[in-house]
Amino acid sequence: MKTIALIDYGSGNLHSAARALRVAANTAKKTREIRITADPSAIAYADRIVLPGVGHFADCAANLRKHDGLVEALKEAVLDRGVPFFGICVGQQLLATRGLEDGETPGLDWIPGDVDRIQPGGELAVPHMGWNALSFRQEHPILEGLGADPHVYFTHSYAYRNPAASDIAATTEYGETIIAAVARDNMFATQFHPEKSQRVGLQILSNFVLWDPK
Repeated sequence: MKTIALIDYGSGNLHSAARALRVAANTAKKTREIRITADPSAIAYADRIVLPGVGHFADCAANLRKHDGLVEALKEAVLDRGVPFFGICVGQQLLATRGLEDGETPGLDWIPGDVDRIQPGGELAVPHMGWNALSFRQEHPILEGLGADPHVYFTHSYAYRNPAASDIAATTEYGETIIAAVARDNMFATQFHPEKSQRVGLQILSNFVLWDPK
């Protein structure tokens, strides 16, 4: 049976993500084992990888790096072998070059850019919590079939800044333009939570289950 590795490094909403991935696989009519793991050997055999993340960038980066061999296993799978990868919330932010929350923390630098505090201005609250519309910046298989005016659920205070234009897959508006999704090669990642975004989120995850970036 093919496996989706859901990375457990102490910084993710694992159970809701796992449930959503199971529903998404069923929707895509694919049988997949959702394996919650931080074991490099399990990652080496995974057919797809999902990196969740909630909380502070620096804490998530530290948790990821404290697991022996985890970052190396992810790099070998994603960058060297091209295993399809999906990042969620801080799991997206960790792809950046650095996070600027409470100082400067190195990210994975797989999709170069910074992660900095959003500045919506006016009376808009931070953190940004709620449903917002997606604007597509590129055609991508993971964004297919979402219908007219798709809305997804956000909860965050920080977001990607200054990636290459070609790496921006979708944006949203919250007092400013916020990068909602980034994509490069076999990597796709969202600032929003697809596992909390009902029909649209499940369609995105189903598309990921079927996605062949090669």
